[in-house]
Amino acid sequence: MPRHEHQPVLLARVVEAMAIKPDGLYVDGTYGRGGHADAILAALGPDGRLYAIDRDPQAAAAARRRHGHDPRFRLVRGRFSELARRAGGCGLRGSMDGILLDLGVSSPQLDEGARGFSFLRDGPLDMRMNPERGESAADWLAHAGESEIARVLREYGEERHARRIARTIVSARAQRPLLRTGQLVALIERAAPSRERHRHPATRTFQALRIFINGELDELEAVLPQCLELLRARGRLVVISFHSLEDRIVKRFMRDRSRVDPALARLPSVPPEARPRLRVLGKAARASEDEVRANPRARSAVLRVAEKLA
Repeated sequence: MPRHEHQPVLLARVVEAMAIKPDGLYVDGTYGRGGHADAILAALGPDGRLYAIDRDPQAAAAARRRHGHDPRFRLVRGRFSELARRAGGCGLRGSMDGILLDLGVSSPQLDEGARGFSFLRDGPLDMRMNPERGESAADWLAHAGESEIARVLREYGEERHARRIARTIVSARAQRPLLRTGQLVALIERAAPSRERHRHPATRTFQALRIFINGELDELEAVLPQCLELLRARGRLVVISFHSLEDRIVKRFMRDRSRVDPALARLPSVPPEARPRLRVLGKAARASEDEVRANPRARSAVLRVAEKLA
């Protein structure tokens, strides 16, 4: 497969879960390289519309090249936590037929060493989804305290050796600046006393730093309630997560919004704001063995679907 080619995960299941209507209004909350957008547009008729959002400037450029000619498609550059504000400004609140959130990192982001996401390719230690804004991983590691670094690695990467890795980073940066992914990988390999089978020792640290630098869990917590407000009755919320922290947030949100508020459940008349607002559709789905063989990055993907109630 050509370098930077991105394979959309669980594509057939996403299309089925979205229950796309030809004249419907849909949101691809994480455009990436447009694989899911391709499939949604293919199912839409001339009166259908797809809004896509992505904060990555390279993804935005790819969207303009790939779909900029299609009058049914509109790109919004920004974080998906800005979804409600952007959609509200377009008069779209409560009118969406489906919203897709694919929370994974795209293949080009991982494959291009200059982005700093991958521990397999040396490059600048950046890790920002939008390199034009915010603090890079190198900038943050240059000043963060040992306990703060350990907390991030432990909470966002579930790294067992967080304290030891943090101590090694702080000690090394006193000797010279930590600016390259290769430097960080070497430090982790030196600090981690054991190896997990089939897992690179830097996996959890790189995951933790990426999530923290980009505020990914905060973004997810912010956008889920917005999706509920943007969807019309019977509109679908489809979310693909790639690790347990994300999936836990999605699962809890869908579960809590699909039942009566426990604090008010015993009232003679349950007020509207305490009633269920979602219906969870089926169980969490995972990629088949065939898809994982064709696209190993699908191995950890979990798909959850819910439908908004009237």
